Amino acid sequence: MIIKIAEPEDLAALLSFRKEAAAWLSALGTDQWSRPYPADRLLSTIIAGTVFMVRDGSTTAATITLTPEAEDGLWVPEELSEPSLFVNKLTVARSHAGQAIGARLLDWAGGRAYLASAKWLRLDAWTTNEGLQRYYLRQGFEHVRTVTAGSAVNGGPRVSGWLAQRPAHPSNHGFTDETPAPKPLSAAS
Repeated sequence: MIIKIAEPEDLAALLSFRKEAAAWLSALGTDQWSRPYPADRLLSTIIAGTVFMVRDGSTTAATITLTPEAEDGLWVPEELSEPSLFVNKLTVARSHAGQAIGARLLDWAGGRAYLASAKWLRLDAWTTNEGLQRYYLRQGFEHVRTVTAGSAVNGGPRVSGWLAQRPAHPSNHGFTDETPAPKPLSAAS
């Protein structure tokens, strides 16, 4: 499997991919991702070069967004002073479930964070999705706190405020990485 940076022409596929994930999550009894994510916001992250796709031949097997910017209102200034990369929108296609692709993609992200001189790989997960929270704990993340104040980027109250982090470190993820090298980070400015 190959990991590549997403291109603007991948927007429709990524929006469809998210709908598939939302339907699966709904069947599991969670409202995670039930509100559509704004296409313009997704396109801006693609253009910024922060969306990555795992391809298995011509099929998109997974996607992850990895940014040096945290969502407003989640992390305190002391935490933001530490160089970090933030995981968003990690999604694995149902056709590729059960193959540890999500875990490998988190390892890839942790390795990319390490190469960028980050101290932490951080994320905010759905506040009420305890199964997802347990998954991240099994992947070596430590729960920092849960934030419920504020609003979501796609409207309504904050729903993704379960904060977790793990140290950035080199990884052996097993993907063929065709992404450009990450830019070195510094403390938040």
